[in-house]
Amino acid sequence: MTTPFPFTQGQVLTAAQMNAITTLPINDQTASYVAVVGDVGKRIVMNVASANTVTINNSVFSVGDAVFISSKGAGATTVVAGAGVTINTAGSLVIAQHGGGTLVATSASVFTFFSGAGNPYGVATGGTSSPITVDGVAYTMLTFTADGNLVVTKAGLFDCLLVGGGGGAGRDPNFISFCGGGGAGGVTVQTIQLAAATYAVDVGAGGAFFTAGLFSRIASGDPQSLLASGGGIGKGLDNTPNLLVGGGSGGGGAGEASGALNSGQTANQGFAGGNGVATRGQGAGGGGGGSAVGANGSGTAGGAGGAGFDASSFRGESANTTRYAGGGGGSGLSGGAGGSGGGGNRATAGATNTGGGGGGATTTATNDGAAGGSGIVLVRFKL
Repeated sequence: MTTPFPFTQGQVLTAAQMNAITTLPINDQTASYVAVVGDVGKRIVMNVASANTVTINNSVFSVGDAVFISSKGAGATTVVAGAGVTINTAGSLVIAQHGGGTLVATSASVFTFFSGAGNPYGVATGGTSSPITVDGVAYTMLTFTADGNLVVTKAGLFDCLLVGGGGGAGRDPNFISFCGGGGAGGVTVQTIQLAAATYAVDVGAGGAFFTAGLFSRIASGDPQSLLASGGGIGKGLDNTPNLLVGGGSGGGGAGEASGALNSGQTANQGFAGGNGVATRGQGAGGGGGGSAVGANGSGTAGGAGGAGFDASSFRGESANTTRYAGGGGGSGLSGGAGGSGGGGNRATAGATNTGGGGGGATTTATNDGAAGGSGIVLVRFKL
Protein backbone atom coordinates (compact mmCIF):
# COMPACT_ATOMS: atom_id res chain seq x y z
CA MET A 1 0.00 0.00 0.00
CA THR A 2 1.29 3.50 -0.84
CA THR A 3 1.45 5.97 2.02
CA PRO A 4 -0.48 9.21 1.31
CA PHE A 5 2.70 11.25 1.82
CA PRO A 6 3.22 14.11 2.34
CA PHE A 7 0.45 14.40 4.90
CA THR A 8 -1.79 17.45 5.12
CA GLN A 9 -3.18 19.23 8.16
CA GLY A 10 -6.38 17.63 9.45
CA GLN A 11 -5.91 14.50 7.37
CA VAL A 12 -7.29 11.31 8.96
CA LEU A 13 -5.23 8.18 8.34
CA THR A 14 -6.48 4.63 8.43
CA ALA A 15 -4.72 1.91 10.39
CA ALA A 16 -3.48 0.41 7.13
CA GLN A 17 -2.00 3.74 6.08
CA MET A 18 -0.30 4.14 9.43
CA ASN A 19 1.14 0.63 9.15
CA ALA A 20 2.54 1.56 5.73
CA ILE A 21 4.31 4.64 7.06
CA THR A 22 7.72 3.32 5.97
CA THR A 23 6.53 2.60 2.43
CA LEU A 24 7.79 5.83 0.93
CA PRO A 25 6.74 6.79 -2.60
CA ILE A 26 9.16 6.17 -5.46
CA ASN A 27 9.92 8.87 -8.02
CA ASP A 28 11.19 6.79 -10.95
CA GLN A 29 13.22 8.76 -13.51
CA THR A 30 14.53 7.68 -16.92
CA ALA A 31 16.77 10.70 -17.65
CA SER A 32 18.84 13.23 -15.71
CA TYR A 33 16.64 14.96 -13.18
CA VAL A 34 16.40 18.16 -11.12
CA ALA A 35 15.06 17.48 -7.62
CA VAL A 36 11.99 19.42 -6.45
CA VAL A 37 10.51 20.09 -3.02
CA GLY A 38 7.93 17.38 -3.66
CA ASP A 39 10.75 14.81 -3.46
CA VAL A 40 11.15 15.32 0.31
CA GLY A 41 10.64 11.97 2.00
CA LYS A 42 10.59 10.14 -1.32
CA ARG A 43 12.99 7.84 -3.11
CA ILE A 44 14.35 9.21 -6.39
CA VAL A 45 15.22 6.09 -8.40
CA MET A 46 17.30 6.71 -11.54
CA ASN A 47 16.55 4.04 -14.13
CA VAL A 48 18.97 5.18 -16.85
CA ALA A 49 21.29 3.07 -19.01
CA SER A 50 23.97 5.78 -19.43
CA ALA A 51 25.65 8.25 -17.08
CA ASN A 52 23.14 10.67 -15.55
CA THR A 53 22.74 13.33 -12.86
CA VAL A 54 20.42 14.44 -10.08
CA THR A 55 20.83 18.19 -9.58
CA ILE A 56 20.13 19.86 -6.23
CA ASN A 57 19.35 23.56 -6.57
CA ASN A 58 19.52 26.38 -4.05
CA SER A 59 16.55 27.40 -1.87
CA VAL A 60 14.41 24.42 -2.87
CA PHE A 61 14.73 22.45 0.37
CA SER A 62 14.60 23.45 4.05
CA VAL A 63 16.69 22.41 7.05
CA GLY A 64 16.07 18.75 7.89
CA ASP A 65 14.53 17.79 4.54
CA ALA A 66 15.75 14.38 3.41
CA VAL A 67 15.65 12.67 0.02
CA PHE A 68 16.84 9.15 -0.77
CA ILE A 69 18.57 8.81 -4.16
CA SER A 70 19.47 5.51 -5.82
CA SER A 71 20.60 4.18 -9.20
CA LYS A 72 18.63 1.32 -10.71
CA GLY A 73 19.92 1.45 -14.28
CA ALA A 74 23.36 0.58 -15.61
CA GLY A 75 24.42 4.24 -15.81
CA ALA A 76 26.20 5.82 -12.86
CA THR A 77 24.25 8.61 -11.17
CA THR A 78 26.10 11.72 -9.97
CA VAL A 79 24.54 14.02 -7.36
CA VAL A 80 25.33 17.50 -8.67
CA ALA A 81 25.33 20.77 -6.71
CA GLY A 82 23.51 23.57 -8.53
CA ALA A 83 24.64 27.20 -8.44
CA GLY A 84 25.36 28.33 -4.88
CA VAL A 85 24.93 24.84 -3.43
CA THR A 86 27.45 22.80 -1.42
CA ILE A 87 27.07 19.05 -1.00
CA ASN A 88 29.40 17.43 1.55
CA THR A 89 30.04 13.70 1.81
CA ALA A 90 32.51 11.31 3.39
CA GLY A 91 31.97 8.93 0.49
CA SER A 92 31.26 9.68 -3.17
CA LEU A 93 28.61 11.71 -4.95
CA VAL A 94 28.69 9.11 -7.74
CA ILE A 95 26.19 6.30 -7.25
CA ALA A 96 26.85 3.00 -8.99
CA GLN A 97 24.08 0.69 -10.16
CA HIS A 98 22.08 -0.67 -7.20
CA GLY A 99 23.72 1.87 -4.90
CA GLY A 100 22.15 4.81 -3.13
CA GLY A 101 22.21 7.22 -0.24
CA THR A 102 20.31 9.87 1.68
CA LEU A 103 20.65 13.60 1.03
CA VAL A 104 19.92 15.78 4.08
CA ALA A 105 19.59 19.58 4.00
CA THR A 106 21.51 21.38 6.75
CA SER A 107 20.44 24.72 5.24
CA ALA A 108 18.75 25.85 2.05
CA SER A 109 22.09 25.68 0.24
CA VAL A 110 24.21 23.15 2.17
CA PHE A 111 23.61 19.40 2.17
CA THR A 112 25.20 16.22 3.43
CA PHE A 113 25.02 13.07 1.35
CA PHE A 114 25.19 9.86 3.38
CA SER A 115 26.24 7.18 0.93
CA GLY A 116 24.61 3.85 1.69
CA ALA A 117 27.19 1.89 -0.27
CA GLY A 118 30.77 0.91 0.34
CA ASN A 119 33.46 1.64 -2.20
CA PRO A 120 31.53 2.02 -5.48
CA TYR A 121 34.69 1.72 -7.58
CA GLY A 122 35.68 -1.34 -9.53
CA VAL A 123 39.09 -2.95 -10.04
CA ALA A 124 40.99 -3.32 -13.30
CA THR A 125 44.40 -4.04 -14.82
CA GLY A 126 46.11 -2.85 -17.97
CA GLY A 127 48.63 -0.29 -19.17
CA THR A 128 51.15 0.83 -16.55
CA SER A 129 49.86 0.71 -12.99
CA SER A 130 50.90 3.20 -10.32
CA PRO A 131 49.58 4.19 -6.87
CA ILE A 132 48.43 7.80 -6.47
CA THR A 133 46.76 9.81 -3.71
CA VAL A 134 44.06 12.37 -4.51
CA ASP A 135 42.80 14.58 -1.69
CA GLY A 136 44.02 12.03 0.83
CA VAL A 137 42.28 9.10 -0.91
CA ALA A 138 44.33 6.20 -2.32
CA TYR A 139 43.80 5.27 -5.98
CA THR A 140 45.38 3.01 -8.54
CA MET A 141 46.02 4.76 -11.86
CA LEU A 142 46.43 2.84 -15.12
CA THR A 143 48.30 4.72 -17.86
CA PHE A 144 47.93 3.72 -21.52
CA THR A 145 50.54 5.24 -23.85
CA ALA A 146 49.76 2.76 -26.64
CA ASP A 147 46.82 0.57 -27.65
CA GLY A 148 46.00 -2.12 -25.12
CA ASN A 149 43.25 -3.71 -23.04
CA LEU A 150 41.53 -2.55 -19.88
CA VAL A 151 40.61 -5.75 -18.00
CA VAL A 152 37.90 -5.06 -15.42
CA THR A 153 37.95 -7.80 -12.79
CA LYS A 154 35.41 -6.17 -10.49
CA ALA A 155 32.51 -4.12 -11.85
CA GLY A 156 32.11 -0.57 -10.62
CA LEU A 157 33.03 3.04 -11.27
CA PHE A 158 36.18 4.23 -13.02
CA ASP A 159 37.47 7.77 -13.51
CA CYS A 160 38.77 8.19 -17.05
CA LEU A 161 40.84 10.94 -18.69
CA LEU A 162 41.30 10.62 -22.45
CA VAL A 163 43.40 12.81 -24.76
CA GLY A 164 43.22 12.43 -28.54
CA GLY A 165 46.19 12.71 -30.89
CA GLY A 166 47.27 16.23 -31.81
CA GLY A 167 46.73 17.62 -35.29
CA GLY A 168 49.54 18.40 -37.72
CA ALA A 169 50.38 21.94 -38.79
CA GLY A 170 49.18 23.37 -42.10
CA ARG A 171 50.92 23.46 -45.47
CA ASP A 172 51.15 25.72 -48.47
CA PRO A 173 52.15 23.93 -51.69
CA ASN A 174 52.75 27.29 -53.38
CA PHE A 175 55.41 28.41 -50.85
CA ILE A 176 53.88 31.85 -50.46
CA SER A 177 52.37 31.94 -47.00
CA PHE A 178 52.90 30.76 -43.45
CA CYS A 179 50.55 28.15 -42.04
CA GLY A 180 48.71 27.60 -38.79
CA GLY A 181 49.80 25.38 -35.94
CA GLY A 182 48.06 22.07 -35.38
CA GLY A 183 45.18 21.85 -32.94
CA ALA A 184 45.58 19.86 -29.76
CA GLY A 185 43.80 16.57 -29.28
CA GLY A 186 40.42 16.66 -27.58
CA VAL A 187 40.24 16.10 -23.82
CA THR A 188 37.42 14.41 -21.92
CA VAL A 189 37.18 13.46 -18.22
CA GLN A 190 34.34 11.21 -17.10
CA THR A 191 33.36 8.77 -14.36
CA ILE A 192 31.81 5.67 -15.88
CA GLN A 193 30.30 2.38 -14.76
CA LEU A 194 31.94 -0.69 -16.31
CA ALA A 195 30.95 -4.32 -15.99
CA ALA A 196 33.56 -7.04 -15.47
CA ALA A 197 34.90 -7.56 -19.00
CA THR A 198 37.82 -6.71 -21.29
CA TYR A 199 37.69 -3.35 -23.08
CA ALA A 200 39.94 -2.31 -25.97
CA VAL A 201 41.80 0.95 -25.39
CA ASP A 202 42.85 2.95 -28.45
CA VAL A 203 45.44 5.70 -28.05
CA GLY A 204 45.17 8.17 -30.91
CA ALA A 205 48.20 8.83 -33.09
CA GLY A 206 49.28 12.37 -33.83
CA GLY A 207 48.59 13.63 -37.34
CA ALA A 208 51.39 14.21 -39.84
CA PHE A 209 51.60 17.71 -41.32
CA PHE A 210 48.25 18.70 -42.85
CA THR A 211 46.64 15.66 -41.21
CA ALA A 212 44.24 15.54 -38.27
CA GLY A 213 45.06 13.54 -35.16
CA LEU A 214 43.23 10.32 -34.38
CA PHE A 215 40.79 9.78 -31.52
CA SER A 216 41.52 7.99 -28.25
CA ARG A 217 38.79 5.81 -26.77
CA ILE A 218 37.77 3.01 -24.44
CA ALA A 219 35.57 0.68 -26.46
CA SER A 220 32.80 0.18 -23.90
CA GLY A 221 29.85 0.13 -26.28
CA ASP A 222 29.13 3.82 -25.58
CA PRO A 223 31.70 5.56 -27.82
CA GLN A 224 30.31 9.05 -27.41
CA SER A 225 30.97 9.09 -23.67
CA LEU A 226 34.41 7.46 -23.90
CA LEU A 227 36.01 9.10 -26.91
CA ALA A 228 38.40 12.06 -27.18
CA SER A 229 38.58 13.48 -30.70
CA GLY A 230 41.79 14.06 -32.58
CA GLY A 231 43.20 17.56 -33.01
CA GLY A 232 42.38 19.64 -36.08
CA ILE A 233 44.70 20.53 -38.93
CA GLY A 234 46.48 23.87 -38.98
CA LYS A 235 45.09 25.95 -41.81
CA GLY A 236 47.06 26.34 -45.00
CA LEU A 237 46.26 27.41 -48.55
CA ASP A 238 45.24 24.05 -49.96
CA ASN A 239 41.77 24.38 -51.49
CA THR A 240 41.42 27.87 -50.00
CA PRO A 241 40.45 30.72 -52.33
CA ASN A 242 42.13 33.43 -50.26
CA LEU A 243 45.26 34.08 -48.21
CA LEU A 244 43.66 33.94 -44.77
CA VAL A 245 45.52 31.62 -42.47
CA GLY A 246 44.13 30.25 -39.21
CA GLY A 247 45.27 27.74 -36.66
CA GLY A 248 43.74 24.32 -36.15
CA SER A 249 41.39 23.67 -33.27
CA GLY A 250 41.49 21.43 -30.25
CA GLY A 251 38.98 18.65 -30.18
CA GLY A 252 38.86 17.55 -33.80
CA GLY A 253 37.81 20.54 -35.94
CA ALA A 254 39.76 20.56 -39.21
CA GLY A 255 41.53 23.85 -39.91
CA GLU A 256 41.66 23.48 -43.68
CA ALA A 257 37.99 24.34 -44.37
CA SER A 258 37.70 26.73 -47.29
CA GLY A 259 37.50 30.34 -46.24
CA ALA A 260 37.58 29.61 -42.53
CA LEU A 261 39.85 31.47 -40.16
CA ASN A 262 39.02 29.35 -37.12
CA SER A 263 37.89 25.77 -37.34
CA GLY A 264 35.24 24.25 -35.14
CA GLN A 265 35.87 21.78 -32.37
CA THR A 266 34.09 18.85 -30.77
CA ALA A 267 31.84 20.28 -28.07
CA ASN A 268 33.59 20.70 -24.71
CA GLN A 269 36.78 18.95 -25.83
CA GLY A 270 38.97 21.82 -26.95
CA PHE A 271 39.28 25.38 -28.22
CA ALA A 272 39.53 27.06 -31.60
CA GLY A 273 42.74 28.07 -33.30
CA GLY A 274 43.91 31.63 -33.65
CA ASN A 275 43.53 33.83 -36.75
CA GLY A 276 46.31 34.42 -39.20
CA VAL A 277 47.09 37.87 -40.57
CA ALA A 278 45.15 38.38 -43.82
CA THR A 279 48.23 39.39 -45.78
CA ARG A 280 50.66 37.26 -47.72
CA GLY A 281 53.84 36.41 -45.82
CA GLN A 282 52.48 37.43 -42.42
CA GLY A 283 52.11 35.40 -39.23
CA ALA A 284 49.79 32.41 -38.92
CA GLY A 285 47.55 31.54 -35.99
CA GLY A 286 48.43 29.10 -33.23
CA GLY A 287 46.50 25.89 -32.79
CA GLY A 288 43.82 25.66 -30.13
CA GLY A 289 44.67 23.94 -26.86
CA GLY A 290 42.90 21.91 -24.23
CA SER A 291 42.11 24.93 -22.06
CA ALA A 292 42.53 28.01 -24.27
CA VAL A 293 42.25 29.28 -27.83
CA GLY A 294 45.33 29.67 -29.97
CA ALA A 295 46.78 33.17 -30.28
CA ASN A 296 46.36 35.21 -33.44
CA GLY A 297 49.30 35.89 -35.71
CA SER A 298 50.66 39.43 -35.36
CA GLY A 299 52.66 41.12 -38.10
CA THR A 300 55.23 38.60 -39.25
CA ALA A 301 55.08 36.66 -35.97
CA GLY A 302 53.14 33.43 -35.62
CA GLY A 303 50.60 33.06 -32.81
CA ALA A 304 51.33 30.85 -29.82
CA GLY A 305 49.44 27.61 -29.35
CA GLY A 306 46.64 27.51 -26.78
CA ALA A 307 47.49 26.29 -23.30
CA GLY A 308 46.88 22.65 -22.49
CA PHE A 309 44.51 21.02 -20.00
CA ASP A 310 45.80 20.80 -16.42
CA ALA A 311 45.51 17.10 -15.50
CA SER A 312 47.40 17.48 -12.22
CA SER A 313 44.41 17.08 -9.88
CA PHE A 314 43.36 13.90 -11.70
CA ARG A 315 46.87 12.54 -11.22
CA GLY A 316 47.09 13.57 -7.55
CA GLU A 317 49.70 16.26 -8.22
CA SER A 318 50.07 19.92 -7.41
CA ALA A 319 48.43 22.33 -9.86
CA ASN A 320 50.21 22.80 -13.21
CA THR A 321 52.48 19.79 -12.69
CA THR A 322 51.15 17.94 -15.74
CA ARG A 323 49.33 19.42 -18.73
CA TYR A 324 48.09 17.71 -21.88
CA ALA A 325 46.88 18.99 -25.24
CA GLY A 326 48.79 22.18 -25.94
CA GLY A 327 48.23 23.80 -29.34
CA GLY A 328 51.01 24.00 -31.92
CA GLY A 329 52.66 27.35 -32.58
CA GLY A 330 51.81 29.14 -35.83
CA SER A 331 54.56 29.85 -38.33
CA GLY A 332 55.96 33.25 -39.27
CA LEU A 333 59.27 35.04 -39.58
CA SER A 334 59.33 34.39 -35.84
CA GLY A 335 57.24 31.38 -35.00
CA GLY A 336 54.73 31.07 -32.21
CA ALA A 337 55.56 29.03 -29.12
CA GLY A 338 53.81 25.73 -28.57
CA GLY A 339 51.11 25.76 -25.91
CA SER A 340 51.97 24.30 -22.50
CA GLY A 341 51.01 20.65 -22.56
CA GLY A 342 53.05 19.30 -25.45
CA GLY A 343 52.32 21.71 -28.29
CA GLY A 344 55.15 22.13 -30.76
CA ASN A 345 57.12 25.34 -31.31
CA ARG A 346 57.73 26.40 -34.90
CA ALA A 347 58.72 23.34 -36.97
CA THR A 348 58.63 21.15 -33.85
CA ALA A 349 56.35 18.16 -33.43
CA GLY A 350 53.88 17.87 -30.59
CA ALA A 351 55.30 15.84 -27.71
CA THR A 352 54.58 12.11 -27.58
CA ASN A 353 51.62 11.05 -25.40
CA THR A 354 50.47 14.60 -24.75
CA GLY A 355 48.08 15.22 -27.63
CA GLY A 356 50.02 18.39 -28.47
CA GLY A 357 49.56 20.05 -31.86
CA GLY A 358 52.40 20.30 -34.37
CA GLY A 359 54.25 23.58 -34.94
CA GLY A 360 54.10 25.48 -38.22
CA ALA A 361 56.85 25.39 -40.84
CA THR A 362 60.10 27.31 -40.37
CA THR A 363 59.78 29.44 -43.53
CA THR A 364 57.48 29.78 -46.53
CA ALA A 365 60.14 27.91 -48.47
CA THR A 366 59.42 24.82 -46.37
CA ASN A 367 55.79 23.88 -46.76
CA ASP A 368 55.79 20.90 -44.41
CA GLY A 369 54.61 21.73 -40.90
CA ALA A 370 55.35 19.44 -37.97
CA ALA A 371 53.29 16.48 -36.79
CA GLY A 372 51.05 16.34 -33.74
CA GLY A 373 51.84 14.26 -30.68
CA SER A 374 50.10 11.01 -29.82
CA GLY A 375 47.39 10.93 -27.16
CA ILE A 376 47.08 9.18 -23.81
CA VAL A 377 44.43 7.39 -21.73
CA LEU A 378 44.38 7.40 -17.91
CA VAL A 379 42.03 5.25 -15.83
CA ARG A 380 41.91 5.40 -12.02
CA PHE A 381 39.89 3.67 -9.30
CA LYS A 382 39.69 4.00 -5.54
CA LEU A 383 41.19 1.30 -3.36
